[in-house]
Formats: sequence, structure tokens, C-alpha cells
Amino acid sequence: MAQLDKTITLGSASATTRFAEALGAELAAGDIILLEGGIGAGKTHLARALILSRLPLPEDVPSPTFTLVQTYDAGAVELWHADLYRLTDTSELEELGLTDAFEEAICLIEWPDRLGSLRPASALTLRLDLTPEEGERTLHMTGPARWSFLNELAFA
Repeated sequence: MAQLDKTITLGSASATTRFAEALGAELAAGDIILLEGGIGAGKTHLARALILSRLPLPEDVPSPTFTLVQTYDAGAVELWHADLYRLTDTSELEELGLTDAFEEAICLIEWPDRLGSLRPASALTLRLDLTPEEGERTLHMTGPARWSFLNELAFA
């Protein structure tokens, strides 16, 4: 099975939400999503929509910019949302418990470049980039063969 390398256009915030919900329905413990893109590209919006789609009851889903990590009980699995923007050294990842969560939880990681050599090879990378069109962004998806189902995923 081939690796995933696909680019799509998300025409609105609603399209981004639909993609996040469709992806969220497919995730299980040990799945890691790396969210790349500049400030304001939609990483947190995508993460928030995915998290809300997995929670049994709606709740506040704040950005983990200052806390670094937010965790959620999503029924049979724990969901971790990390924003590593303020991380200064990879040794801090161990203190956060993030490397253990990679094996036990669904992990959504913003600013994954801060992972350095701890970047999981099994992860799905989603890169969001704004386009000149209002509310539109491109989404480039890359990952090992395990993620190739995204080639067929309907979310529009």
C-alpha cells in the first residue's frame, strides 16, 4: 500500500470542520496527528472540531497555547491536544507525558517541528496553508501507508 501524499482545498471553516469530524471518526488509541502551518492557518480550529466530534457531551475546548497540553476523556480513549509553540527543549516532552500518550491516546500536536528526533514516524501530518480566498485553505496530508484511507474519505 502506498504512502499518503494528497492535497485538497477546504473552501470554508465549515469544510475544515467536516474534514476534522470525518477524520476523528476513524481515529483510535495510538494515532498521532501532527498539525503544521503558520499562525492563523486553522490548526486549532481543526483540532477543536475533531475533539468536539469525539466527546460524548459538548464542552469548552480551549487552545493549549499556554497550558501546552489539554486532555479529554473521549469514552474508550483519551484525547491529547498539545501546542508545542512555547516549548524550548525536547526534554520538556517527557515532563508533559506526551511520549507515553503517543502509545495510549489519540494525540493532536500543533507545532510538531518542536518534537525534533521524537517525531513519530507513524504520524499523519496535516499542513494547513491559507489561500488568497477568504476562509479558504489548502490541506496537504502526508503519512505512512496506514493513513492511505484518507484518499477515499468523504467529508465534503
